[in-house]
Amino acid sequence: MYKYCLLLLPCWIFFGHFIYGQFIENFNSDQSPGYKGWSTVTGDGVIEMDFVQKDGYASILIDASKDTRNLWWAVIRRETEVLDWELLTSPGYELRSEARIRISHAPRRVNLHFNHTRTTDFHSQLMEYDIPDTTSWHVISFTTSNFDARPGDQVNAQMAMIDWGLRKFRLDIDYFRVDLVRTDTAGPDQGVQLPYHPPLDDPLSFKYQLPAQQNAMLDTQFPDVNFDQWTLNDPSKTRLLHVGGNQLVILRWNFDQFRNREIARSGLLGLPVHAVQRSDAYPKDFGMVRISEIIAGEPEWEQALVTWESFSNGKTMEEVINEQMTIDYPIMVDSSGFAWFTISYPVLQRLIDGKTLGLSIKPLGAVSASFYSVEGDGGRAAKLYFDLK
Repeated sequence: MYKYCLLLLPCWIFFGHFIYGQFIENFNSDQSPGYKGWSTVTGDGVIEMDFVQKDGYASILIDASKDTRNLWWAVIRRETEVLDWELLTSPGYELRSEARIRISHAPRRVNLHFNHTRTTDFHSQLMEYDIPDTTSWHVISFTTSNFDARPGDQVNAQMAMIDWGLRKFRLDIDYFRVDLVRTDTAGPDQGVQLPYHPPLDDPLSFKYQLPAQQNAMLDTQFPDVNFDQWTLNDPSKTRLLHVGGNQLVILRWNFDQFRNREIARSGLLGLPVHAVQRSDAYPKDFGMVRISEIIAGEPEWEQALVTWESFSNGKTMEEVINEQMTIDYPIMVDSSGFAWFTISYPVLQRLIDGKTLGLSIKPLGAVSASFYSVEGDGGRAAKLYFDLK
């Protein structure tokens, strides 16, 4: 019922605040959404996109099978007329978008976003949402903060899919609405919200530091070879893990002491870096590493024995490692010798719950990076930093 309350004054009173409806789209006809002012746009990859509606909902259909780097994005956009510019430009009023969605592959993230004619920072009014399953409909909403649209601006409400993988995907939308809301009475937004590329937190601010129990280097070109004895070619024989080309790193932890606990906030992955080689002349989103969830394969692999064949258990890379990254980021080493990567709280929760089996580190573009392997005391192991409720 809530999605129809925009039309009913008693519902405004019931929810304790005034909602000024900009539009609500229920996708009830079997026509192309384009006739109602929707547009689509893609970029940064080679994908085919369609936006259709049928049976009371719309679907974004993506075919990314011809793409190669999985850096694509696909956006649906609807221009919304602001009914009361005086209120929107007054303190305490913002725009809110809300949608009820279902996805074909999980876990995946989508984002909601507002921009206008003069927008230059297209990440400033954007929020990502973690969608954990393919069976349920999920309501997500996003409220702007200090949105600086002015009379005469075209205001766009958007939803996007980013880097879902190299297959065919679908995102269903039951409804999409935009309202002008009072922020002091509108209530919190819905959905598992994740700020886009948040700043790195201080590692010392976290209570828990958990070293990886097992780490391994795999090579898809040599799927039957174990690389546990990959070392420096010097008397120290320091054991390393390498990422680059066909080589990736997998990590797993023992979370037994944290079972049935709840993650309080997003955390960090710290990687002890030995060396990094890359070019400063690379194009955008090139020469970084991609941190992803391990969602299938052999859960109890041992680094002294594991190979790509034994780890993947006959499954493809796409089936074993989530195609949508947890985060893509350059390797930037601090004074402690570690590189740091934000790990969102839904991913940490899935790790603790055993739904995600570990993390992988893959090259994104051309990069050669080596990290220290787990030592006997765990002193130079990859570590997760997190807090619990």
